[in-house]
Amino acid sequence: MKPHLPAGAARRGPYDVYVTPETAGWSHTALRVLDLPAGESHTFDTGGFETVVLPLAGGFTVTCEGEKFDLRGRRSVFTRVTDFAYVPRDSRVTVTGEGRFALPAARCDDRLAPRYGPAEEVPVELRGAGAASRQVTNFCTPEGFPHADRLIACEVLTPGGCWSSFPPHKHDEQTAHESELEEIYYFAVRDGGRGYMRVYGTEERPIDVLAEVRTGDVVLVPHGWHGPAMSPPGHDLYYLNVMAGPSPERAWRITDDPAEAAVRDTWPGLPLDPRLPLTSAQEAP
Repeated sequence: MKPHLPAGAARRGPYDVYVTPETAGWSHTALRVLDLPAGESHTFDTGGFETVVLPLAGGFTVTCEGEKFDLRGRRSVFTRVTDFAYVPRDSRVTVTGEGRFALPAARCDDRLAPRYGPAEEVPVELRGAGAASRQVTNFCTPEGFPHADRLIACEVLTPGGCWSSFPPHKHDEQTAHESELEEIYYFAVRDGGRGYMRVYGTEERPIDVLAEVRTGDVVLVPHGWHGPAMSPPGHDLYYLNVMAGPSPERAWRITDDPAEAAVRDTWPGLPLDPRLPLTSAQEAP
């Protein structure tokens, strides 16, 4: 599978996006995205993957293991931080409602209980400064949602004219200072615009992506430096990050590209973009 998948290129069966370890050529990380018409249900088996049901647009009811979770959801990823449902491996799950939802997933060992994640408890982090300002919604990071075995997932909102995933960084080695994690980026752009994404590697492990990304596009990062994700003026950029790896420790540790790492030293003297946060647990008008 190519690293950049334009909208529709990863479609399979009912799913607009269908990325598994088998299709991606890696071992741990998966993502499916589905549009559900009004009054219909979708049932799936998680297999060996812990999974989150994450509303992108619309609201849903999730049933799993005798539990029922009513997800209020949101009108779009640009209007609200959403609630979500965690469902364990080796489970049958039914989603009912109307709209679009994502299923970020990770191959895992432990089988944990189903769990509801209220939007009001999702940590919203404002990261960077100046033109590198962005919002990180930590709905399934180790600190934001400890109730997971391997899955790490978050949403990033970048105001128009800003760069995120910056400085470029990598997490493709298991060391004391870095985690080995495969990563999926799933994009949306407000008002039908476009953004850009950069991924690059080394002579030993080459990868070279400079992609124009639009709503529904996917970029796979099996290894290498990745960033920036660029949001042109006038069009806010969203992406869902999904990560997992071989380490039994669920941790996100990165190494910055030494050529760009010094940009972090400039942030203490710069204000955050005043448009942030772009979303909260309260629905925007």
